[in-house]
Formats: sequence, structure tokens, C-alpha cells
Amino acid sequence: MAAKETIFFCTDCGHESSKWLGQCPGCGSWNSFAEELKPPRSSRGGKPKPQTRRGASAVPITEAAAVPTTRTPTGLDGVDRVLGGGLVPGSLVLVAGEPGVGKSTLLLQVAAATAADRGPVIYVTGEESSEQVALRARRIGGLEAELILLPETSCDAVMDQLEASSPQLIVVDSIQTMTSEELDAVAGSVSQVRQVAARFQHLAKSRGIPVVLVGHVTKEGHIAGPKLLEHLVDVVLSLEGEPGHDLRVLRAGKNRFGTVAELALWSMTERGLEGVQNPSAWLLEDRRQGVPGSAVSAALEGTAPLLVEVQALVAPSALGTPRRVAHGFDGSRLALLVAVIERHAGISFADRDIFLNLVGGLSLKEPALDLAVAAALISSAADRPLPTDLAVFGEIGLLGEVRAVNRTGERVREAAALGFGRVALPARATDAELPLGTVPIESVSDLVGLLQ
Repeated sequence: MAAKETIFFCTDCGHESSKWLGQCPGCGSWNSFAEELKPPRSSRGGKPKPQTRRGASAVPITEAAAVPTTRTPTGLDGVDRVLGGGLVPGSLVLVAGEPGVGKSTLLLQVAAATAADRGPVIYVTGEESSEQVALRARRIGGLEAELILLPETSCDAVMDQLEASSPQLIVVDSIQTMTSEELDAVAGSVSQVRQVAARFQHLAKSRGIPVVLVGHVTKEGHIAGPKLLEHLVDVVLSLEGEPGHDLRVLRAGKNRFGTVAELALWSMTERGLEGVQNPSAWLLEDRRQGVPGSAVSAALEGTAPLLVEVQALVAPSALGTPRRVAHGFDGSRLALLVAVIERHAGISFADRDIFLNLVGGLSLKEPALDLAVAAALISSAADRPLPTDLAVFGEIGLLGEVRAVNRTGERVREAAALGFGRVALPARATDAELPLGTVPIESVSDLVGLLQ
């Protein structure tokens, strides 16, 4: 018997090679090649033909633009907001997240709500049995007669089942467990993920049914499988959450039908994920006032501002190289801000450890957090608190200047709604019409004067 041929795939981008390579020529990743069985060729000796949508014809773009885009509400306001208004018929959506973060729970809630409002929904479960999914559905109140469970890992068997039905939504949990009989490769391999995803894409586009795929993530936090998977789908959603915290954040990394600036906050409860109605109040409910190292900032995530507490701890270091640890904030940005404070505010951190945390398990990359981070660091280093009624936001430049950020009025109004009396903000952004008293900040050195 002839030995089966193998081929090497880059697990990051799907690049093929006949031999192992240390660095992928397609995406530049190191040590990302994995050996798999070579996909079979057709009887004519060529590669299998990709599935295409038949009956499509060329149309002027003006005619295509005249066709309105319809959306199907999922029944969960937060999911609809992140998607841009709901699911688009024929769209392929990928939902990724860490194990145990709540992906299956969230999609089961979406499936149950859609089944109750619009009709049959098929939930393909490749990781759990029907009984296990039913137990979760009972706990979250999702037992709906129109919600059909299909415990199957064969993509071909799923396609056969779908031929005789017209569901309103298809959920596949997860794409890494599905296999196609056309390939002699294990589930979760690059070739299997690519083939199965392409078949579900063809199903979605040809029949106008929205399909949601669940994807795993690697230990580095990237979506598992070839990068082609992210290019293939229409929407990429990520569900994030820190271990030990109830807070979950749903945000879009890619959306062909809407913005990627929206996010939704959820609280994990015994009855599933519940939307947080007032995220700012929820995040600040356990805040201790009058304590050094604490500052409240008005970040902008999506269309609504969000008040978040920034906590800093500056302590003497017993190490030759002091530690710089950040949770929820970019570590390289923290190092930059520390250097700016040392240079322009005259405060030395050379022999001190620095620990920074965004309360609630949030992870944000908003430039407006800079001023609050600097204020918290200076407060902790001086062991003097900031005023309890003060909110802080603004971007800091390398020269120590404080730069204006967008949508200042909305940030200030959110702080006023939560009971803050003053706001420290970039000097150029002050406005007589703002609803709160303002403290103009021109340089990072001005923060020292805010300490009590």
C-alpha cells in the first residue's frame, strides 16, 4: 500500500507548503506550520471545484444599492446593537471566545429567542449531547418547541438534514468539531476548518439563511484555525471576560454590514447572560472614595460613553528591574506614560513596582484613558487621593501635552448623570455649555495640583 501524501499548512493564514518551514512566507508567523494529509484530488486529476452560487448575474451597482438590506432581530438587544441592527439573511457570523466565557450560553439564548419569535432554528452541537444542551436551555428558560437540536459532527450529515427544512437560523457549535467526508483529515485541522466553513458559506448565500459558527481561540487569544476563516465570514464577534468576573463584553472585530465600534456588556448569572442596563453605574458600584491610586475616566466604546475606574498601585520594588503590570490596559502604553510622567512631572518610578487595573475585568484601548491612568499613578506615588467628585479624561502626548479627544460633551454628560461635580479634561476642549465644572489640563504636570 502506497504511503499517503502529506502537506504542511500554516495554522495562522492557511498557506500551503510541500515541506516544513520555520517562517510562513504568507503571513510571516514563526513555527506555525502543521503537517496534515494531502487533500484528495478529483478523478480528473485536478483540485475539487469550489461550490458556487448558480443563477447569479451581473447587475449595475445602482440597481444593487436600490435593494434594501433587511435584518432579523435576534431577540437580544445587545447582540442586535453589535451586529448593526440584527442578522442579515445569508450572512455568515463567527463568534469566538475563551473556553467557558459563555459563547454557547449566549447563542442558545439567541436561538431560543429567534425560535420563539420567527420559527424553526437548528442548533448543531458537535461538542455536547442533546441532553446537555437541553439542561442548559432549561436553566436559562430556553425550552422552545421550534428549537431543533442536531448532535452531529459530520458536515455532510448536517447538509442532508438541512435539505428538507427551512430554518430561520442555523447555529454550529463549533466549527472545529465539524468534518467533511471529502477530506481525510482530523477535525479542527486547517484543511477541515477551511472546507467546512466554505460549505456553510455556500449554504448561507445560496439559501439566504443566516449561519452562526462558534470558533475556539488559541492560548494567545487569536481565533483558532486558518486566517482564511476570518476572511471568509461576514461578521466576527468576540465574547470576552476575565476569570472570576461576571462581566462579559461582546464586540465586533469585523462587520460587513455595520460598524465595529459598538459593544455590549453582559452579566453572567444562573439564568444565562443578562444585559447590563447602566454599565457605568454597574462598574462604579463598589468604588471606594478618597483612596490614593483611584481615578474615574469617561471612555468611549461604541455609541455610548462608559465610566470606568482606573486603579494604580505604586510600591517600592525589591527587584533589580521593577515590574510594570497592567490588566485591561496596554502594557506598552503604560510604559510610555510612566516615561512621560518621569520626564515632564518630575516623579521617579525607577525603583518602584507599578500595577494598573481597569476595574470590572474590562479591556480597553481608548486614548482618553491616558489622563486617568497618569492621574492614578501620580496619586498612588504621592499617597494622596484625587477629589471624589472628579472625572478625568484626555490623551497624553510624548511631550507631556494633553490632547483633546472626540465627543467631549457626551463624556461630560455621562459623568454628570453619575453624580460627578467636576471633570478634568484637555484645556482645548473646555466649553462654557458643558453641564459640569471643568478643570483644564494643559500638561501632565498639572495633575499634581489636583491631589488633595
